Amino acid sequence: VMDNVSQITMLTLSGLNVTANYRFILFGLTVLCYCVILLVNMTIIVTVIVDKSLHEPMYIFLCNLCINGLYGTAGFYPKFLNDLLTSTFIISHAGCLLQGFVLHSSACADFSFLALMAYDRYVAICRPLVYHSVMTKQRIGVLAFVAWLLPFFLLLLSTVTSTSRLCGSNIPKIYCVNFLISNLACSDSIAKYIIPAFSYSFYVGHAGFVVWTYIYMIKTCLKSKENMNRFMQTCIPHVFSVTIFAVTLLFDLIYMRFGSKDLSQHVQNFMSMEFLLFPPLINPLIYGFKLSKIRKRIQHFICGKSF
Repeated sequence: VMDNVSQITMLTLSGLNVTANYRFILFGLTVLCYCVILLVNMTIIVTVIVDKSLHEPMYIFLCNLCINGLYGTAGFYPKFLNDLLTSTFIISHAGCLLQGFVLHSSACADFSFLALMAYDRYVAICRPLVYHSVMTKQRIGVLAFVAWLLPFFLLLLSTVTSTSRLCGSNIPKIYCVNFLISNLACSDSIAKYIIPAFSYSFYVGHAGFVVWTYIYMIKTCLKSKENMNRFMQTCIPHVFSVTIFAVTLLFDLIYMRFGSKDLSQHVQNFMSMEFLLFPPLINPLIYGFKLSKIRKRIQHFICGKSF
């Protein structure tokens, strides 16, 4: 029996079973959403790269945030669209581990860049005299590199611990998650609990840092009308981004750990998709409309092509 168990190499994404009756409508809506996500993120990325006046810390971190949005959604949408067309909701064990790695590392990297953007605003508003000496090009490069490296390293450890022999093949979701893959493992290991603890510490630590910087900034801004104007202009988009991302991710994490089986599969699927739909779609729009330098540059590009 154990020999047969060790041969499980294909997993079933059973969350997709309820999509059979309306899969073509869902396919059309998903293609539309994914195209809009690609368009708005690419617009911000290209605008920041092409315009040298936007080569400032906040815009560089924003550009990385949009790149990460494309990276994370690429781990979900193509596979999801293929599943809707083929009606075969299966994925290889290796493919499942890869998808889990991409989605988790993207979520962690989102937190990294949102925390860096909060730090940038903190230095700009609370320590303006030393801003340029603190936020040097070298330091920005190092911070961005670490923001990518740390999530990849954490999730690589998490993925490696999920590669043990499987005693089941059902993933009750529309995409793969390392936690659910680990639950299918034949043997229990302490690493299964230690690695997620590191990941949650990562989330909580970054969220705590963002909250602390904003409390400090608001205290500082209350003393100065000029600082309050700057806060409203550059920090409100960031507050929206952090809130949207934290809430959508929290919904999914809490439901996955403590959710009720009574909730319909449709609602479960929507809760699973939220952090892959709203942050990558809304972040570029918020920043594109609210940050005047980016908005004017995009308008200039559009008008330049139109006339």
